Order: sequence, then structure tokens, then C-alpha cells
Amino acid sequence: MKTPARSISALEGGQGFRSSVMRGIMLLTLWAASVTAQTTAGKATSGPPRSAPSAITIPFQSARGRVMVPARVNGSKPLSFMLDTGYTITTVHPDLIEPLGLKRVGSITIVGIAGEEEASTYEGATFDVGELTYTPRRVASLPSEAQERRQWPDGILGAGFFRRFVIEIDSQAKTLRLHEPKSFYSTGPGEIIPFELRKDTPVVEAAIVLSGGRIVRGRFEVDTGCGDCLCLGHDFVQENQLEAAAGETRDGEKQGVGGDVRIRHGHLPQLKLGRLTIDDPAANFFLDGSPVDRGLAGHIGMGALGRFKVIFDYSRQRMILESFP
Repeated sequence: MKTPARSISALEGGQGFRSSVMRGIMLLTLWAASVTAQTTAGKATSGPPRSAPSAITIPFQSARGRVMVPARVNGSKPLSFMLDTGYTITTVHPDLIEPLGLKRVGSITIVGIAGEEEASTYEGATFDVGELTYTPRRVASLPSEAQERRQWPDGILGAGFFRRFVIEIDSQAKTLRLHEPKSFYSTGPGEIIPFELRKDTPVVEAAIVLSGGRIVRGRFEVDTGCGDCLCLGHDFVQENQLEAAAGETRDGEKQGVGGDVRIRHGHLPQLKLGRLTIDDPAANFFLDGSPVDRGLAGHIGMGALGRFKVIFDYSRQRMILESFP
């Protein structure tokens, strides 16, 4: 039979065949070892996955004295949000609710300078600000904003954003620095102004210094959503004769949640925050009502705060003001 003959021939050449196979196996083993070593070396060089930084600096734009923060929501294109200590909740413009895939979960009443408005609340929003992330439990959307011609902003970053980060605003450099609260510490020469959080809004002690040295003390909300220096409630103005102290004034209006309010606009001699002074601050005197709750004098806006580098540290209930060089 032919088959055994072929088998015998294979066996007779088996020694050389086995040697060739062994050499092949050795070469494959050496190649695999080389690839593994290169891969391992590559992993060692790249190190562990990078974690989020403890602080970032991003540029911002200013609109009517307010700070406009660039952010993406749920992977969106870059949007622009106003930074507002006066808002207890972060908001998103009604036009963005559906494109961002937000889910309605309830409603909230938002109180403004001229009244109040019912707003729907939504969940499912994640904000990417630079390399840091903010995920509020819910956001709100004011229906009145859908009726207005859309210019700015795409929403408002309110109290939850200030609780998430220590926020440093440099109005001269137009930069915003966000710190993780646990890793933040201040070693600068700034003036530390303690505040109380009242309905999630900072309230500070301040004084208005009038001509002749008369000092009018009061408790003021800190409102970065206001581009003016001071907005003062009617009762506080009347009680302390502040409109007369301002000298020349002119009529005007302020717009906000709930509609418009009538004001008179003027200037006061000086505002004092801790040991720091702001000369000739612009002031809006409300002719009716107040921009703040009963028992408060009014609010201090970015027109005053923007004269300093300001740091909001909600975790330690303090505001730090640093004078510019």
C-alpha cells in the first residue's frame, strides 16, 4: 500500500521537520514577548487615567456688567450662562429644553424684583465648564423668556453652581477661576467679608457713608445678576433720606422677573464693605417696593463688586475682595 510508504518517508525526515517547527515556535515566542514589553512600556509611560483638575481658569464675556460663562449642556454646542448669586436655582432657556432632552419633574415659584413667576423644573442636565462638571438635581425654565426676543443668555447659573465651586471673578482680566472647595485655600491679601445665606443668596453687612460723615448701616444681598452698584428698597431710602443725599437724580426703570419697576437713579458719596471703600457708587432708588426681602436694605451688584477681584466661597460662607494693582 502506498500510504505506509509515505508515512515511513515522513518519519524518516521527522528530525528535520521537528527542528523547523521548534525554531518557528521560538521565533513566535520572542515576537510576542517583544510586543508585550512594548505595550507595557507604553502604558507605563502614559500613566493612570487623568483625573479632573482641582481648579481651572476660563475666559468670560461681560454683558451689561454681568458675567457670561461659556458652557456645554449634555454635549451641546457652546452656550452662554449668566452668573447670578440672586437666583436660587439654575435656569435654561425654554427653547433649549427639548434639544437638550430634559425631563419635566415639577414646578417652582421664582420671585423677582417686580413680582413672581411659576416655572417648570427639569432633570437630566449636565454642564461642562472647561474640564469641570456641574450636575444640578434640577433646573428651571421661565415661560416668559420664550415670549421675548432671544438675545442673551441661554440660562442662568444660580446658587447650586456657587455651592459646587469656589468661584473667583477677575473683571479686569475677564477670567473666571473655578476651584474644588475641598482643595481651595486663600493666601492673598484680600478682605474677607463673611455672609449669611438667606434663601441661598449671600447677605452681607455694609455701610453707606454720606456727606458730613453720617453712616447708614444695613444688610444687603449680593447679586451678581445686577450690573449696577446699588439697588435700594423704598422704605430704606425713605427712612434714611438717601434720595436727598444723592442730589441730582433721574427717572428710570428696572426690568426683572415679574415685570418692570420705577426707580430714580443717582449717586451716593461712598459704599463701605469691611475696610474697603467704593467712592461715588451709582444707586437705584426704588419708588415702590424693594428688590429684596423685608428687613434688608437692598442689593450690591457687579458695578461695585467688579472693582475688585471677588471670590465666592459658599462652603465657608465668605466673600473675599482683593484690590487690583
